[in-house]
Amino acid sequence: MTTYSAVRTTGIYCRPGCGAKPLAENVETFELPAAAEAAGYRACLRCRPYRVAGTVADEAPELVCRAVQLIITGVLDEADETALAARLGLSARHLRRMFNDHLGVTPDQFARSRRAHFARRLLDDSELTIADIAFASGFGSLRQFNRAMREIFRSTPRELRDRRRRTDRLAADGGLVLRMPYTPPYDWPAMLNFLEAHAIPGVESVIDGVYRRTIALDGDPGLLELTAGGPDHLLLRAHLPYWEGVIHVVERAAQLVGLETEPVLATAQLTGDPVIGPLIKARPGLRVPGVWGPFEVAVAAIARDQELLKQLVEAVGTPVAGLGHGLTHAFPSAETLANRYDQPGRVADTLRALATEVAAGNIKLDGGEPLETLVPALTHIDGISETAAHHIALRLGARDAFPGESATDSEAWRPWRALAYLHLSQ
Repeated sequence: MTTYSAVRTTGIYCRPGCGAKPLAENVETFELPAAAEAAGYRACLRCRPYRVAGTVADEAPELVCRAVQLIITGVLDEADETALAARLGLSARHLRRMFNDHLGVTPDQFARSRRAHFARRLLDDSELTIADIAFASGFGSLRQFNRAMREIFRSTPRELRDRRRRTDRLAADGGLVLRMPYTPPYDWPAMLNFLEAHAIPGVESVIDGVYRRTIALDGDPGLLELTAGGPDHLLLRAHLPYWEGVIHVVERAAQLVGLETEPVLATAQLTGDPVIGPLIKARPGLRVPGVWGPFEVAVAAIARDQELLKQLVEAVGTPVAGLGHGLTHAFPSAETLANRYDQPGRVADTLRALATEVAAGNIKLDGGEPLETLVPALTHIDGISETAAHHIALRLGARDAFPGESATDSEAWRPWRALAYLHLSQ
């Protein structure tokens, strides 16, 4: 995992590999840029730590990781820490204490730092206006945006844009192109193979090394394209109906391809296992995939039939014309499937029952539920097997989910069975 070095005598923090060579007694380290900023340090202008992956290592408790997932989806855009804590069954005070103990920041500080870093990358890489960047990054107003950038980077957005380097700018002949940083090793070909094997017809496709998918933002269609970039980043091209809240589009895309968390502790503990250890050494860059749409992943895990999924998408999905690459529809919402999907059969009955429960809020697929709560809730529905429930939980970020046929043989891999399963299934 990336560790950031902060120099007390200069008030600057740097990423590994920076040319600065301060005395060791003047340095303190932080796992996240947000923690360094909360302690009063500003980003180094030479190494620009905001351009590297600021992921949360799996050394943090799973509850903290679930809270981070909820923050990534935008929970703190319109709510406060009290609402976030309530979703997790905690008090706001306890949640803040856990964040401070394990990440060095409060949830609000964590969210604000992510917004500011994303905005800084947009200032460097894109030609969006400063006003568009403010709202694309999740800030509620230009005043809030300007204040945060001054506090974190000690400069105005205009000054920061004037400081960008020529090589930062990403040319685009359509859509918005963004770098999605990661800390190596990362196995993009393996992730691409997984996405291709689980692609929903009409909604997702993998062609010539590019993953594409349709999305819907407030009912309006969009298109995402993900492909290899450099040695430490992927490239995302987003064709969207508007730029407001783009940060959550990018962060959800990063979750989908496993860029939001690093399996540091899991890899260290599983490397010594006689079964999983050799697999990790052979493929050290495997990451557990996440989701773009939790409901669509749940439907696919239950249906497990490409032709059935194709028929479902064509029957109740939202048509999107002119995209090519086999993309024809956006996936239907739970409400739409529950009310309009009228195909006969046991699997169809199961899908309608799931959709009804999700639409009613009785089953939450936002990543905030622990494994021991989510799996029983899913298997309570007739037709959802424990294997399917564990697959859904794995994609939602449950680190101990194991969709294998023999869970009893996996006890030695707890609490990292999701990563172990991924290595076994490659």
